[in-house]
Amino acid sequence: MISVLVVDDSVVVRRLIQDALSGEPDITVVGTASNGRLAVGRVEQLKPDVVTMDIEMPEMNGIEAVRELRKRQHRVPVIMFSTLSSSGASATLDALAAGATDYVTKPANTGSVQASIEAVRTQLVPKILGLGGKGRRTAAPVAAPSTPVRTRPQVDPRPTSTAFKTTALVAPNPNAKIDVIAVGCSTGGPDALATVLGSIPASLPVPIVVVQHMPPLFTKMFAERLDRTQAVTVHEATDGVKLLPGNVYIAPGDKHMMVVRQGVDVLTKLTDEPPENSCRPAVDVLFRSVAKTYGASTLATILTGMGHDGRAGAAVLRGLGAELIAQDEATSVVWGMPGAVVEAGLATSVLPLSRIGAQLATRANVGRTQPKLAVSR
Repeated sequence: MISVLVVDDSVVVRRLIQDALSGEPDITVVGTASNGRLAVGRVEQLKPDVVTMDIEMPEMNGIEAVRELRKRQHRVPVIMFSTLSSSGASATLDALAAGATDYVTKPANTGSVQASIEAVRTQLVPKILGLGGKGRRTAAPVAAPSTPVRTRPQVDPRPTSTAFKTTALVAPNPNAKIDVIAVGCSTGGPDALATVLGSIPASLPVPIVVVQHMPPLFTKMFAERLDRTQAVTVHEATDGVKLLPGNVYIAPGDKHMMVVRQGVDVLTKLTDEPPENSCRPAVDVLFRSVAKTYGASTLATILTGMGHDGRAGAAVLRGLGAELIAQDEATSVVWGMPGAVVEAGLATSVLPLSRIGAQLATRANVGRTQPKLAVSR
């Protein structure tokens, strides 16, 4: 049974969340709190498996509460409740930077209380089950050495996913030149992606295309924040933009992103096609298009996230001889997406988060002529 602490200054919202979770046999609400200060005390008293946290509250807001919990070394997963607005997106990104684990958006214009309850249940229950269940992290990530991975197809044994089989895989050429880096991530992804990009120089000779599961507004603000703090140039992708070396293109919320070749250039293409794996943007959509456009000259990476989005696209890439790095279990917030790839035998290497960025940068320079250094006389 997963125990949940519900934190919100609104009695109505607290009741709505409790009602949304009441019918779940594996979840129980063990307590509530009306502000962040009370929440910190309740966490220490009740030791819940998961906390749902409002952002705007009196005395101590949700962001301050998350900081205090992390300061006290509490590793309990915290799911923020956010409004789907510019201010809500900005505050949610602040909360994630402070140590929050994930977020859901508050229901708006649903028309009835029952519709609001159902909207909360649809978003919140999978996250609670994923973060509070068997695979949750209870300690700070620990670096681990690179793990060699078998490349034979395997069946994913986890009960939450369907059996998956790959076609024949092609061993990558570690000395071949790569032309693009493709990244997929979800829960825990904002922090993970910032860590990876922090090890990549502005001189990176290839572009990076990214799917991070996020709604509209959030992806734009996320890209802007990364652009201010990273050496590489980071954009929220727009339709028909030419991919350039040293630039990162993040798929916008509620749009699938693909890449297409036009003459000697490769451009972004955004679509409103139906969601895949309940996601739009979806990693599988991006990976399939990258496979079609770049083939074996792709270096793909799957970072922390729930579910198995990216696994089918990874199989297509690996069938063409592309390389794929998966984040290891010890440093993943949720080892769903990278775990699905590893268990299907699709990863060519498994690395801790702290080593992935440097590996991407190093690998991108293989097969390329390095600029000669000037010699002083």
